[in-house]
Amino acid sequence: MVPDANWEQFLGDSLARLDASNLRRVRQVTRPELGPLITRNGQTLVNFGGNDYLGLRDHPRVLEAAIAAIRGCGVGSGASPAVTGYSHAQQQLELDLADFSHSPAALVFSSGFSTNLATLSSLAGPADALFSDALNHASLIDGCRLTKAQRVIYPHGDIHFLEQRLKADRPRFQRVLIVTESIFSMDGDAAPLAELTRLADRFECGLVVDEAHATGIYGNSGAGLLEELALSEHVLAKLGTLSKAIGSIGGFVCGSASLIEYLVNFGRSYMYSTALPSGALAAARSAITLIREMQPARVSLRNTAGILRQRLRAQGWQVLGTDSPIVPIVLGSELDALTMSQRLREAGLYVPAIRPPTVPPGTSRLRISLSTGHTVTQIDDLVIGLGCSA
Repeated sequence: MVPDANWEQFLGDSLARLDASNLRRVRQVTRPELGPLITRNGQTLVNFGGNDYLGLRDHPRVLEAAIAAIRGCGVGSGASPAVTGYSHAQQQLELDLADFSHSPAALVFSSGFSTNLATLSSLAGPADALFSDALNHASLIDGCRLTKAQRVIYPHGDIHFLEQRLKADRPRFQRVLIVTESIFSMDGDAAPLAELTRLADRFECGLVVDEAHATGIYGNSGAGLLEELALSEHVLAKLGTLSKAIGSIGGFVCGSASLIEYLVNFGRSYMYSTALPSGALAAARSAITLIREMQPARVSLRNTAGILRQRLRAQGWQVLGTDSPIVPIVLGSELDALTMSQRLREAGLYVPAIRPPTVPPGTSRLRISLSTGHTVTQIDDLVIGLGCSA
């Protein structure tokens, strides 16, 4: 058979299929404003689509730290951390993150995605297995796929299924990892971490927990759900991001000193990516200092999220989760999610429509993200806007 080398035809057909299924993503130039506001196509919108949960992206102290670092060190780092890119600012941030996360050591990456790729892909080989929650983030899924290990996808949060599979299969493998998010990015619910740590201990598995959407929101000092449940010592690796509640950019992993040195030497997306610039690192350090002092703010945010869920359920919406600032409204079809998102936009509210492959088919939704910067009036407007469409 003669190969079909018509690339433009292939590309066009692929995009057309997305259009027909209401699955095509279209970027729009967005200008962040101060607080929870964005401007798109000249329209200022209340932003319910970001992950700046604590409003630290534009906090004066965070901005001052970033500007001072840029003036002193320049805009870029210039190289991989394995060459000359490993700065004093990165070293200090890693010490801060280790202390913040109740871990012996930490390692900072250029993104949360690369953190997860490097950690998972370097820890498991052909004689090993990974047991991964079905609703894990794409970065965790891809990290698992990059290994040559056996992969078992267990139904979301299903401890019984996981226990039965571990009981049947664990003896066949040399090393086993259990991989989960703590707060799930699209459902806003929590993993059963206490039960997972129990299974990990019982079956001698390494537990890897992604705290991207729990950092800053859970725990007495804001370190995450592992801190809140006093389980930090029970994990092999805690994964996180600097780009959500911390308000900067980058990712990190916390664990033993041996784990960190192992990743420095075997984590490909660490070794072969340019290190973060000092401005981003200094901003993250400043934000972590602030987060430790923000217990009243995170308690208030979680209370607001719980109350919003009650109000939306009273309107008849299918709302997931309990008290995380991620408040998903499941609508089902892609078209319904897009239509509802557009109606809210016309009312001055930006709530993104989330569709496959980000979520399973038939579960398209609106994903509301709350921030401490949202006012009572803005949240009331959101409830009213959704109530008019219920």
